[in-house]
Amino acid sequence: MEIEHAREKTDWLKYLYTFIITALIFATALYISNYFSNQKMSQLKTTEDRISLDILSSETQFSLLAESSCKNIGDNTLSREVSQLGEKLLYSEGKFGADNQDFQNLKTYYSILEIKDYLLMKKITEKCKDKTAFILYFYSNENSCADCQNQGYVLTKLHELYPQIRIYSFDYDFDIPTIETLKSIYNVKNQLPAMFVNEKVQYGLKTIDEIKKIIPETKIWDKEALATSTKASL
Repeated sequence: MEIEHAREKTDWLKYLYTFIITALIFATALYISNYFSNQKMSQLKTTEDRISLDILSSETQFSLLAESSCKNIGDNTLSREVSQLGEKLLYSEGKFGADNQDFQNLKTYYSILEIKDYLLMKKITEKCKDKTAFILYFYSNENSCADCQNQGYVLTKLHELYPQIRIYSFDYDFDIPTIETLKSIYNVKNQLPAMFVNEKVQYGLKTIDEIKKIIPETKIWDKEALATSTKASL
């Protein structure tokens, strides 16, 4: 009888220890999960605050540049800020995911800032008789646009060859009023990739040579680059 009682007591203690260990493991896992979740949200909040300040600074710069004379503008444009903001967004997307609501908000800010930069640079180009070309590139991250990524690579290379070409990229499927208005004004259809260049929409994957034919200024830039290279070699 005592042996059976001792066995029951041992079994009860075994169950108790198992319960305690399981509870500790669960509590530890919950603590670690909450810790990293809080760290993730803290990092995102820091990134969001930093980008919000960048946007506020850029909007102020937009107003100042719009009132400046051509000789005072120089390289003081929004494009550098847009580029830096784009890099931060890429980091945020890789870190927190494209479906994260805070990331979506930041992407909205970035898209708006791109359009503001485009409008500003067009105004400066007309005002200062500057030789600048513009490309509004519409892409999609959906599987239906197999050529969108390749077109992005082509445009990156094109900009390396011709810094005078300003390229603005917009997610066609990103449902915000500013992009919807942009698509409506330029009548951009869902036939991606698509580019608005020289007042006309171009559909489908385009090579560098094909884009150069659409932008006649590239001939002038090629001649200038050749002349500079020849002069430097003398």
